[in-house]
Amino acid sequence: MNRPNILLAIADDASHVSAQGHPFVHTPAFDWVAEHGVLCHNAYTTNPKCAPSRASILTGMHTWQLKEAGNHNGIFPAEFARYPDLLEGTGYHVGYTGKGWAPGNWARQGLTRNPAGTPYNNHRLTPPERTGISEIDYAANFAVFLNDRNERQPFCFWYGGFEPHRRYEPGEGARAGLDPAAVQVPPYLPDVPQVREDLLDYAYEIEWFDRHLGLMIDQLAQAGELENTLIVVTSDNGMPFPRVKGQMLDPDARLPFAVCWPGTVPSGRVIEDLISFVDLAPTFLDAAGITEHPPQMVGRTLMDVLRSEESGQVDPDRDRVFFGRERHDLGYEGDRSYPVRCIRRGDYLYVWNLRPSMWPAGNPETGFTNVDSSPTKETILAQHEAGEDTYYDLAFGKRPEHELYHLPSDPHCIDNLADHPEHKSLVSELEDVLRAELVATGDPRMTGGGAEFDTYEYAGALHHSWAAWEAGTWRPQSY
Repeated sequence: MNRPNILLAIADDASHVSAQGHPFVHTPAFDWVAEHGVLCHNAYTTNPKCAPSRASILTGMHTWQLKEAGNHNGIFPAEFARYPDLLEGTGYHVGYTGKGWAPGNWARQGLTRNPAGTPYNNHRLTPPERTGISEIDYAANFAVFLNDRNERQPFCFWYGGFEPHRRYEPGEGARAGLDPAAVQVPPYLPDVPQVREDLLDYAYEIEWFDRHLGLMIDQLAQAGELENTLIVVTSDNGMPFPRVKGQMLDPDARLPFAVCWPGTVPSGRVIEDLISFVDLAPTFLDAAGITEHPPQMVGRTLMDVLRSEESGQVDPDRDRVFFGRERHDLGYEGDRSYPVRCIRRGDYLYVWNLRPSMWPAGNPETGFTNVDSSPTKETILAQHEAGEDTYYDLAFGKRPEHELYHLPSDPHCIDNLADHPEHKSLVSELEDVLRAELVATGDPRMTGGGAEFDTYEYAGALHHSWAAWEAGTWRPQSY
């Protein structure tokens, strides 16, 4: 068997690509992958925050199964098998550039390198002036990685762009020639110039990520490796704007996702199957010919769907995905977790907020720390101060225990149907299905535990914690 190379390209906080109908961002490399392979409209992270999302990719496990790694900025447990190491054990050359598993501490329990592989971050560039672009030259580091492998050795590479993670330099999108009139402002954000400019800056940084993906595809073609490379392009969570990143609605967890493997994956297809990030590790192992997967991996290989020539709903059994969250950033009262569990099944999203008395975006006293600082956040808070609370309530307000959304008619999850009498039976049914999955996969919240998520070590800065607030040493979260 000619084992394929594997290239995973994962943007940092991206919701938009041009292949999915967003005219204010131009992503020709992503679009090329989709055109020469499969565009997936229903791919979901397991947790809309960087570290736990990436941990699920690496391990094939739900966020509630990950112990310390189920929290953001936590510790990565050494006990969990990781697909890069498994591939390396069969002869693969393994490495990453940019952002691997992060943020958090991967060395605390004895790991000797980032769970994403051996780092390739030495090559640097001069970013465009007045931008928030990273100095890491991703494409140059990929070239070094390719040169380091032995002849005919298959490789597994993780390209983790730092873009479009904040901070941005205001106006970087406009200075690059992007048009604010093309921006699509979602209905949960105010359509004002400050927000349009913020979205334009975000779009510019997505395009930077995409540009380096294009350079890597060119390198594969020049090396004669493109036909034998499985390429997956996605993001870790939704865009860094209020009501998206870190929150638990459809725009927060459903992400751009395209796959190609020229000659093996039939091209030009669009599929509607529900795909979870827990499926990635089993898919990579399966593609490499590793048929026995660690029992921790609850996901299913996607190779049957990818090798099919069909579009639409290819596998009727892929009709549901599950995702959740525990502790993200600090700043909640007592620095406790805000636990949520969700199921998307068919056309509906059901959200179960286990602690509805808490603030989902962080406490007001500490500045809603689970929402990145931004001009958009400042705009909404200024509107709130002026007595206009429409967008404030959507972004920062407390949420009921049960939420239900019909996604074809309400893709932005504005109209909660959970209390409508005609949907009571559906809410009960989806809650039962969700609970059964949580019990089957060992969710501590369902088996008498869960308090550990409140107390696991936080590996980041503590100056924005609730404890710092009470001690009078609190400072805002920085990004």
